[in-house]
Amino acid sequence: MLTDDAYIARCLHLLGEWDAALATLGPDSYPELRAEIAVDRWFFRIEGHEEAEKAVAALEPTSPVAQLLTGRLAYSRLLFGRHARPDDRAVAEAGYREAAASGDESQRAWAVYHWAVLLDNIDKDPAGAVPRYESALATAVKSDDGYLESYIIRHLAPHKEPAETLAMLRRSLHLRAALGARPQTVAAQALLADHLAEDDPERAELLQASRSGASELRIGWLLSED
Repeated sequence: MLTDDAYIARCLHLLGEWDAALATLGPDSYPELRAEIAVDRWFFRIEGHEEAEKAVAALEPTSPVAQLLTGRLAYSRLLFGRHARPDDRAVAEAGYREAAASGDESQRAWAVYHWAVLLDNIDKDPAGAVPRYESALATAVKSDDGYLESYIIRHLAPHKEPAETLAMLRRSLHLRAALGARPQTVAAQALLADHLAEDDPERAELLQASRSGASELRIGWLLSED
């Protein structure tokens, strides 16, 4: 059962108010939640890497949450080319592999999904990525986890035929909007826009909305695309 402070932090986290979410938590309370928020802030804003590392280091290193977040930090360093280390590729896969081998079903699905993203975006290995996306998606659908599903289909969609790609990207956007996950909704708007024709009026509307949201939330990797 979450305390009021933890519940408020969760809500602020969902809105992309990462600084306020972290400020709501006491320095020694809910270390896993603090680490998750700090890692998300680093990923979306590309800032606060040191604080994210410290938050993850404070966790029990063999816990599935610590393993998953360690993998995510290494992956994001590779993706952004910031704070990169020679062993980041190996660290990312090891973290995902270990997290996928332990924890509950949802935790395993998140780990498998992130492992697929590593293979897809870093290794350019769709043959290795797609089966993992589909395995994680089966778990998300079975457990009615719309948040996890929205992440998976966002990345799986480009590997499908054009009509299915658009349908999956729209579903990802709708799931995120319904959940009130603002940073993820902004990212979904931008990706859907990228897959629409240049002269499609919806594309212009999506770009305008996503740019406004990215600017307000300071989503670094979306702002860098402008």
